[in-house]
Amino acid sequence: MVKLTLYGVNASPPVRAVKLTLAALNLPYDFVNVNLAGLEQLSPEYVKKNPQHTVPTLEEDGHFIWDSHAIIAYLVSKYADSDSLYPKDLLQRAVVDQRLHFESGVVFADGLRSITKPLLFFNQKVIPKERHQAIVEIYDFVETFLKDQDYIAGNQLTIADFSLVSTITSLEAFVGIDRAKYVRTSAWIKRLEQLPYYEESNAKGVRELFAIIKQTNFSFAS
Repeated sequence: MVKLTLYGVNASPPVRAVKLTLAALNLPYDFVNVNLAGLEQLSPEYVKKNPQHTVPTLEEDGHFIWDSHAIIAYLVSKYADSDSLYPKDLLQRAVVDQRLHFESGVVFADGLRSITKPLLFFNQKVIPKERHQAIVEIYDFVETFLKDQDYIAGNQLTIADFSLVSTITSLEAFVGIDRAKYVRTSAWIKRLEQLPYYEESNAKGVRELFAIIKQTNFSFAS
């Protein structure tokens, strides 16, 4: 088997989505921590690997893939024994793809990064109140998606679950999930927490992110 190397940081939800996928596939890999605070991602060496200088980046046999959604779809397509994590049926795959795009454009970009980028990189500690509402709307959507099904894209575990749970659990650093209001979402998270690799692949990184966010003493604007 070719050697896989994952570049990233554990606190990053997209990195954790890839870690969950690698663990589900039982694929060995090396993990290289990227010092984002020290701007290592902007070094010529890293930019050569990934011109967008983002994490995660996956190296496989001298080839580099970035963007977690591209990485996890690639890993399952190449290494999985079945298509359950990323169905080949076009209608089922379309649902998974929609959830992945939802995670990328709404949950991560509009929900999480719109807060963490100004907070962590520009020290803007007062978060606009509309960012709070954006997270609530995300929780509303996830609760709707889970109606009459156990997982985010149907009744079987897929890479959409890995992508979304890594970011949804991270959003709780800013807005907690109301367990009484979001019953299905809470049950879905608990279901994923039972995966034997969840603690190592996601929960530890979530705690790291929570610790980082707590140190900022952020607040939402009134």
